[in-house]
Amino acid sequence: MNIIEETHPPPPAKLEPDYLEAGHTVRSWLLTTDHKRIGLLYLFSIIFFFFIAAVAAGIMRLELLTPKGDLVLSETYSKLFTLHGVIMVWFFLIPSIPTVLGNFLIPMMIGARDVAFPKLNLLSWYLFMAGGMFALYAIIAGGVDTGWTFYTPYSSRYSNSHVIEMATGIFLSGFGSILTGLNFIITVHKMRAPGMTWFRLPLFIWSHYATSLILVLATPVLAITLLLMALERIWGIGIFDPRIGGDPVLFQHLFWFYSHPAVYIMVLPSMAVISELIPCFSRKQIFGYKFIAFASLAIAFLGFLVWGHHMFVAGPSVYAGLVFSLLSFLVAIPSAIKVFNWTATLHRGSISFETPMLYALGFIGLFSLGGLTGLFLAALGADVHLTDTYFIIAHFHYIMVGGTVLGFMGGMHFWWPKITGRMYPEKMGQLAALVTFIGFNLTFFPQFILGYLGMPRRYHAYAPEYQVYNVLSTAGASILAVGYILPVIYFIWSLHKGKKAPANPWNATGLEWQTPSPPPVHNFYETPLVVKGPYDYSPEEEERKLEERHG
Repeated sequence: MNIIEETHPPPPAKLEPDYLEAGHTVRSWLLTTDHKRIGLLYLFSIIFFFFIAAVAAGIMRLELLTPKGDLVLSETYSKLFTLHGVIMVWFFLIPSIPTVLGNFLIPMMIGARDVAFPKLNLLSWYLFMAGGMFALYAIIAGGVDTGWTFYTPYSSRYSNSHVIEMATGIFLSGFGSILTGLNFIITVHKMRAPGMTWFRLPLFIWSHYATSLILVLATPVLAITLLLMALERIWGIGIFDPRIGGDPVLFQHLFWFYSHPAVYIMVLPSMAVISELIPCFSRKQIFGYKFIAFASLAIAFLGFLVWGHHMFVAGPSVYAGLVFSLLSFLVAIPSAIKVFNWTATLHRGSISFETPMLYALGFIGLFSLGGLTGLFLAALGADVHLTDTYFIIAHFHYIMVGGTVLGFMGGMHFWWPKITGRMYPEKMGQLAALVTFIGFNLTFFPQFILGYLGMPRRYHAYAPEYQVYNVLSTAGASILAVGYILPVIYFIWSLHKGKKAPANPWNATGLEWQTPSPPPVHNFYETPLVVKGPYDYSPEEEERKLEERHG
């Protein structure tokens, strides 16, 4: 079923060029206010930063092939994992889906011509890039050795590395995130098409709305924390260093008050993608639409209450630990609701295993395992043993990479025909999805065992009995790299050789599929009128679509 009725049928020929044809000069792209082009600017940017972070990860995995630290010095290794963490978290994982797919799709999904503040949207990209340039300068000038968490007082007083430059980069990119979140919130509130009520919104919009709330409310806390760290580092003001009257645990409270909600900044948009893929490739109405929608808001709310579980070994009272432990178990409930509802949607569905669906199924498996292992870390006794071991690394990557990256890849494959007007080779896409899934599990599952056995993270040398698991991880990282490189190759190939995409190659519902591929500059020829919900894959509607498709 289409979720809209056009006020007038679309014209037989284009009345305006698509956004890719509207001007190809560098100046036209750098000064654009078209949300679709800005989404592509973000895409090129985050791929660049992802490559830098991935190279650092590859060097670390090569170092860990042998127990002795024989490839790089310990100081270099510290700079490598800091580089990997900072760039991957703040310059890829956090901005990936909201700034690329969110920018491209949110206006189209609600029937708008653009976001509420197009110039502010462009400014957010410039702030992101300015932050990235500061981060790159810090790397080129000698790197940072504090770890991506910047724990004080080492970062604020005693590290000799380029902490200020890197913190400035994160500070600037954070303001870009705030502007993006503010823009999305106002766009959803004020620019919905006629008839687009809150419960006719796609779940993609609900998740991004919740993500935007976190961006606006949590990111200023990170900015203040980094500013205080800089004040202590530059002028010696006693804020975090106990030698001059500060409290280092205060930094942890402030940092994790932002950074745990930041986990959901990364994961909620990925959940948004999965909520679009599952019903489309199951040909079924999404199960429990309102439960999934409100679960997004519940995750955003509860995410602000659980920062203390990162600090169980930092000396909180037993009572505070028990409260944070309980809240950490509670935050798993809305995530579980989503997983159960996706699974119920799959039940007795007419499932097809196109590339986006393979990524969606991989997401459900990896995110579920990451979530279940998170329960061990929410338990006080288990966390004391597992803190600062490779168990943390494995859990974090199952959530962030298994969740965010697979969601991003699934979304890119799903909407690639809409973005570019070209189809990619389906068999290659399926191969890439399978290689990524296998490589990821071979890379990170052995690290759960390493953590259980007690191998500490952030060391470039380790006891010989851990070597076999590290060899498995490094072999898996090589396979995973192939899974990441393949889509880059065939996406570029598809731009020149791919079949031209129809407006709706997946027979999906949603306003974005009612426009040509690629879309016109202003998205719609006529303002759409929304008359039905977003996921009606009823048998009657499917039969009608098949008749239309085959004439």
